Amino acid sequence: MNATTLPLLDLARYHGAERDAFLTDLRHAARDIGFFYLINHGVDDALQHAVQREAQRFFALPDEQKQQVAMIHSPHFRGYNRAASELTRGQPDWREQFDIGAERPALLLSDDDPGWRRLQGPNLWPQTLPTLKPALLNWQRAMTTMATRLLRAFAEALQLPATAFDALYGDKPNEHIKLIRYPGQQETQSAQGVGAHKDSGFLSFLLQDQQKGLQVEVAPGRWIDAAPLPGSFVVNIGELLELATNGYLRATVHRVVSPPANQQRLSIAFFLGAQLDAVVPVYTLPPSLAQEAPGPESDPHNPLLRDVGWNYLKGRLRSHPDVAERYYRDVLRERTEQLIV
Repeated sequence: MNATTLPLLDLARYHGAERDAFLTDLRHAARDIGFFYLINHGVDDALQHAVQREAQRFFALPDEQKQQVAMIHSPHFRGYNRAASELTRGQPDWREQFDIGAERPALLLSDDDPGWRRLQGPNLWPQTLPTLKPALLNWQRAMTTMATRLLRAFAEALQLPATAFDALYGDKPNEHIKLIRYPGQQETQSAQGVGAHKDSGFLSFLLQDQQKGLQVEVAPGRWIDAAPLPGSFVVNIGELLELATNGYLRATVHRVVSPPANQQRLSIAFFLGAQLDAVVPVYTLPPSLAQEAPGPESDPHNPLLRDVGWNYLKGRLRSHPDVAERYYRDVLRERTEQLIV
């Protein structure tokens, strides 16, 4: 792969005379690189700016106020983490972050329920910043609408019915937002903003500020910058979509390099995943596409699971061992081999 920059896709083409050409470009971008810029996506600029302002206000709160909504207080893996609290491939990520999921009540659980059912539940919200909750939930709704539209375009690009993926995310998709602040390297003594990894869901969307840092591995050992592009999202394929297409679509390794000294980077990520109780099938692609599907790449140290809830929980347990130890000690004990924690 000789790409030096990410492809640029215009979602407005999906609704116009260039629909077929857009679907072809979408398929190639997702197969060849697994990352692209998306413009004219339909998410309101004013809402985007409001969410960025709220993120800045949140990270400017005193540490004691952020600790009141620390993730250690949530069995649903929601809330704030200091820099170096989350691990990627066993190494600390130098970013502070605030995780928000779908705002749903916790489920009533029995002793026989699988551990992943504990993942559904309410978010933690800082009382001193009452404008944060409505802004983020409004953005979450707008992002879900846009993301599901794009997922239907993916189905069409693969010559499947537009509704092919609908049953997997249904009326309770696994919506996940991360507010992320990367401090400069004078604070971290490390270049690992977040370590090399693939995303686990269907589709990921990143709203960047002006500071670069995201890098994409377009070929083994060859990284390119996904430099900020105003008005765009950086979109990438998650492992579930790679799994569902038998590897035709590509979940690509990426990382974030910490900003230079005395600078910071603020980004906001949205992840669309399948319902927690879903099981990912392998979709039957047309023969012309199926012959180009090599099968999904699975890390032997972190294998993919078709059961969405277990796959998502596995990732959370690996990334947040303190929360895992507090709320999932029984799961760690009973499923060590399956979860490979």
